[in-house]
Amino acid sequence: MSEGSPIVTFNQKSIGRKPGSIGKPVWGVEVKLVDAEGKEVTAGEKGELLFRGHNVMNGYYNKPEETAKALQNNWMHSGDIGIQDADGFYYIVDRIKDMIIRAGFKVYPREIEEIIIKHESVSLVAVIGVPHEELGEEVKAYVVLKQQHTVSEKELIKWAKEHMADYKYPRHIEFVSAMPMTATGKILKRELRK
Repeated sequence: MSEGSPIVTFNQKSIGRKPGSIGKPVWGVEVKLVDAEGKEVTAGEKGELLFRGHNVMNGYYNKPEETAKALQNNWMHSGDIGIQDADGFYYIVDRIKDMIIRAGFKVYPREIEEIIIKHESVSLVAVIGVPHEELGEEVKAYVVLKQQHTVSEKELIKWAKEHMADYKYPRHIEFVSAMPMTATGKILKRELRK
């Protein structure tokens, strides 16, 4: 994160590395995961990743409200949802702003995306929450198919339902030819929400 100028955790050769992990905190940086009430969670539980140390920014330029929200009690709130394993390695699960609340259940889009991308016809996928009158939000997937591959919305929904919990699978799938992306290749979910 740029707010961490720029490194907070790292897979350090001297400590060891784990595939998929963002590693352990670098020298002089403390990291913790907290729940929605700000209480620290235990290893294996999901929580927002907070960090503090010598490398943390002083604030956002001319944005005191955003600074106050991000920096609380000297802890930088990353907006990332993570877990820590028993060995102290951290993993990013998703972003808080991307989390979907469906009928009171927390649905993490990245988890759904990691399953759907395994379908033989899927080239790229992005999952968002869409408003729903009764459930609050419903799960929707935008999908780019591989060339010369076809699958119907109904078939892909059925496949997804077989591979994940009932409250998680997308009820809506929209096939698109391309995803809106940043210059660095990150999918712009805010554009999909429009």
